[in-house]
Amino acid sequence: MKVAIFSDIHGNFQALEAVLNDIKSQNCEKILCLGDLAMAGPEPQKVIDFIKEQTQWEIIQGNTDKFISDFEPSLIDFMKDKFPVMANALLDDVKILDENSKEYLRNLPPQKELEIEGVNVLMVHGSPRRNNEDILPDMPIKEIEEIIKDTKADLIFCGHTHVPCGYQTSTKQTVVNVGSVGRPMTKNPEACYVVADFKNGSFSIEHRFVDYDRETAANIMKTRKFDGAEKLAEMILHPTERHV
Repeated sequence: MKVAIFSDIHGNFQALEAVLNDIKSQNCEKILCLGDLAMAGPEPQKVIDFIKEQTQWEIIQGNTDKFISDFEPSLIDFMKDKFPVMANALLDDVKILDENSKEYLRNLPPQKELEIEGVNVLMVHGSPRRNNEDILPDMPIKEIEEIIKDTKADLIFCGHTHVPCGYQTSTKQTVVNVGSVGRPMTKNPEACYVVADFKNGSFSIEHRFVDYDRETAANIMKTRKFDGAEKLAEMILHPTERHV
């Protein structure tokens, strides 16, 4: 069975649409989504409206989904010094998203366990410990093993960092960061997701990169007008760093 796994759409409908077309071409039978559906993107409402209709997907909550659904002004005070653009985006997201969307995000589970073709799979956003814990390339394997030490899953899928990578641990567990659909933070601006091919208790992993209409996505992002929207639009076209 082929399964598509993606994360961090961040309101980028053009990227999501292109990835879904590629998933169709790969004959995937199942879709797993690891959260961060809307925040700080070109079209957050449109993306959530679309995803709410996908009743066959397995979806969990990302850290920014929780920011939106459980919004408190104190969160802005915490964010504005280190991540002022994200703080401005969140304030705007909370204003424009309808209450049904916020309730939808609120009710998403933080993690989900599945069994696929005899493989125990764990879906998380950041890590099994926290939805905002980073799993990045070139981390010491001992650090990865510490992060996942309380899990028994054969295969752990995560996102959050917007940077794809993967690890095989001494406990024979596999950890795969699937990258980002809507805002990659690598030199490659293409949308990124994973196709996992499961068969008889084993699996193979492929990161796939998909081009999409970044100009349209960036132009829509600019229309949001909050302070920093143009910087986020530029990051769609030319990714530079993980946080702004």
